[in-house]
Amino acid sequence: MKKTVSLIVPCFNEQESLPHFYRAVCEVAEGLSDYEFNMLFINDGSKDQTLAIMRSIAESDSRVRYISFSRNFGKEAAMYAGFCNAKGDYVAVMDADMQDPPSLLPEMLKILETGEYDSVATRRVTRDGEPPIRSFFARMFYKLINRISDADIVDGARDFRLMRKEMVDAIVAMCEYNRFSKGIFGWIGYKTYWLPFKNVERIAGETKWNFWGLLKYSIDGIINFSQAPLSIASMSGILLTMISFFAMLFVIVRKILFGDPVAGWASTVCIILFLGGLQLLCMGIIGQYLSKTYMEVKHRPHYIIAETNDQSADLIR
Repeated sequence: MKKTVSLIVPCFNEQESLPHFYRAVCEVAEGLSDYEFNMLFINDGSKDQTLAIMRSIAESDSRVRYISFSRNFGKEAAMYAGFCNAKGDYVAVMDADMQDPPSLLPEMLKILETGEYDSVATRRVTRDGEPPIRSFFARMFYKLINRISDADIVDGARDFRLMRKEMVDAIVAMCEYNRFSKGIFGWIGYKTYWLPFKNVERIAGETKWNFWGLLKYSIDGIINFSQAPLSIASMSGILLTMISFFAMLFVIVRKILFGDPVAGWASTVCIILFLGGLQLLCMGIIGQYLSKTYMEVKHRPHYIIAETNDQSADLIR
């Protein structure tokens, strides 16, 4: 009996890339006759003709299913919807812009079939074509999050990975609202083989990630998988309290022994501004964790499906 491979493809305004991606996957599938492929396209509130192209492909190919959200819920929600509705023995997450080359799938399947690994994940070994400042901060992020959290994230890791269904079930069981899939993949464990490849440029369209979007995403990842910022805020408070206590003793002793007035309003203002800024920073860190908790306890659905050709899909989850 042939094993089935489900490809989860989150899409946001990918009308130019989607046809190229579909043809490339079909070519790869033809060369892997021992497997049955199916594709699950997730339309994440696209404003262009992405949904219309999905409908057209699904009408002509029974292997294709699509899910269209009621609005843009973000890539993490799209990936989660794919995991919840994937039916294959093996499940892969891929971007439609061809930066996750379908040509890697045969090698990934071959590695999984050895039985030694539970997933095959891809990582970029080059960042050709990427702005230098973006590459620098990306490398710093991977170093930082691996030091302060339990998540095992390799530098250059992509969301593109092929997994056994058991691993996908473990991911679905982590139903938290604030999701950071790269961290989740590392946190749940399982044995992963890292497959290196050279960076590939988008085949068409424009990237949906700018510097500030990636910065916010990295901050979310750190907060979701580490309590280190809270520890830093606490330690800063303890340290400054001790410094303030000794400074107060110094001022009192100086006044008693020398009778000198405390001079220097400028230095006083600087200290007040510094301490005030530090307090606001610590309050902001605490506020981030509180906001994440607030979103979790409201138990809002990760996504709402407005249209699908899969009658078994969960419309709200």
